[in-house]
Amino acid sequence: MQRDPDSTIAMGRRGQICSGMGLGVLLMDDEYPGFPGDVRNPSGFPYPIQYEIVEGVDIKLLNYSGDARERAFEPILKAAQRLKRVGARAIIGECGHFSYFQKRLADAIDIPVFISSLLQVSWAKQVIGRDRMVGVVVSHTEPVTDAHLEAVGVVRDDRMAIRGARNDGKCPAFDGLWHAEKRADPPRAVFADAETQFVKVCVDFATEYPNMGAMVIECTGFPPFAQSVQRAIDLPVFSYATLMDFANSAVAHRGFSGHV
Repeated sequence: MQRDPDSTIAMGRRGQICSGMGLGVLLMDDEYPGFPGDVRNPSGFPYPIQYEIVEGVDIKLLNYSGDARERAFEPILKAAQRLKRVGARAIIGECGHFSYFQKRLADAIDIPVFISSLLQVSWAKQVIGRDRMVGVVVSHTEPVTDAHLEAVGVVRDDRMAIRGARNDGKCPAFDGLWHAEKRADPPRAVFADAETQFVKVCVDFATEYPNMGAMVIECTGFPPFAQSVQRAIDLPVFSYATLMDFANSAVAHRGFSGHV
């Protein structure tokens, strides 16, 4: 990227240390790798990404601890504040189930919060016809409560259905990454296995709902397979990558060159 010729003065922002930052990502306190396109792998994205580990908040606490997840908010807020101080222009949550804290975090910090890919469900409903529905693919359905959906403005109705990619052991390739008790040492996954298993879940889901007009794939580990899913179901596919691209363009809009 060439220097913007209009950037002739370096002007600081009060309370921010760095310049030229993009998105700040709240990372869960879990150790596992991600393919390019996974939110925790910055090599797949064309804009600056800054990470901050949310200390003590792992997959188990965030997704499977019930009311105990409330303990996560204070470390989430502290991590977001550190990202803001570094200079992040917007906050992203690594897991879609961070949605539970969308409203509270947006109220508590004065930079935009795009905490969950589930923010796109309502938008997806609006861009397709009223007789069509949105399929939402999550990692596992158990953690998704009405509170998670309502916090990002999503209402359960007959225009939305949720499917768990890992329900009933359908995507065992993901267990080696995201299931603490099933992870290998070191954690690993084979791309071809994960892609085949995940695409099949999405194709079966779309086949079950012939009136599906769009699909939202919620998990931060799903974008590496989004293109393959779209080719297989031939529908608009919303993912964490589409959320991040939108968030970055909203807070660091690109310029244009051309002719008239």
